Amino acid sequence: MSSDVERRSRRSGGRPIAVSFEFFPPKTPEMEATLWNSITRLAPLAPKFVSVTYGAGGSTRERTHATVERIVKETRLAPAAHLTCVAASKGEVDEVVRGYWDAGVRHIVALRGDPPGGVGQAYVPHAEGYKTSADLVTGLRRIANFEVSVSAYPEKHPESPSFDADLDILAAKVDAGATRAITQCFFDNDLYFRYLDKVRARGIEVPVVPGILPVSNFKQARNFSEKTGTYMPSWLAGRFEGLDDDPETRKLIAAAVAAEQVFDLVDRGVTEFHFYTLNRADLVYAICHLLGVRPPQAGAEGQGKEGHGKGQAAA
Repeated sequence: MSSDVERRSRRSGGRPIAVSFEFFPPKTPEMEATLWNSITRLAPLAPKFVSVTYGAGGSTRERTHATVERIVKETRLAPAAHLTCVAASKGEVDEVVRGYWDAGVRHIVALRGDPPGGVGQAYVPHAEGYKTSADLVTGLRRIANFEVSVSAYPEKHPESPSFDADLDILAAKVDAGATRAITQCFFDNDLYFRYLDKVRARGIEVPVVPGILPVSNFKQARNFSEKTGTYMPSWLAGRFEGLDDDPETRKLIAAAVAAEQVFDLVDRGVTEFHFYTLNRADLVYAICHLLGVRPPQAGAEGQGKEGHGKGQAAA
């Protein structure tokens, strides 16, 4: 049966959808070309911000700074630089922070960070460094009036002894001045909403933005989920079954699965999404298009960019 009435989720009830994108700093000239092709492709969607990650143990510090600085200089996007506590003294971290401010960066994603050995290794604070992500938020607020985003874990951080302890950590980060939480990726939306209920019951009122990872490589996603304790539904494995040697079909399935997830979130009241792009634009661009997040029309382009810039400066 045909219908001229579009499914409710395609319209988001008339509410605007906001998006942000995460990238990681490139290691090679080829990876850098891929990253900048992706940034160029996604920039016309006018994201609230684009974040750039920080490697385990601060291993990508220089590359992260260089990527963020180039975004400031060559685009009209608002970059958010990831920053961690690990493997650096307070003085070293503060120097990086001041460098970001001087470069025009006004948004930091403050994280404890993984130790140099990566996920699974024991975290040991630097003897002269920030001990926790809440301490780091406090330090950022002392230096300048940054917008500060922090992480949130719908399935509990792997190292937290309990959900209550995890919520205490999030509350401490918000009390220190964090203005937004961005979740670890998840594949079961009910987990997100149960977590959000716990967050609100704890008295935490900042936005908790769902982090969405379009799964284009199921094996990699499954390995990631095993390391981080992220629940991978059995039906998701079924969607990719038999496609190990068929990357083109995997890409189509990935777009369908991610679109299904975000449409369900929209149906249930979510209007902001943070996409983990893995430096690839096609899947994320397609999902945003389905959500109605599209480049402005030619006549409104200048006005839209000007308004976006003013909003970021005010933040």
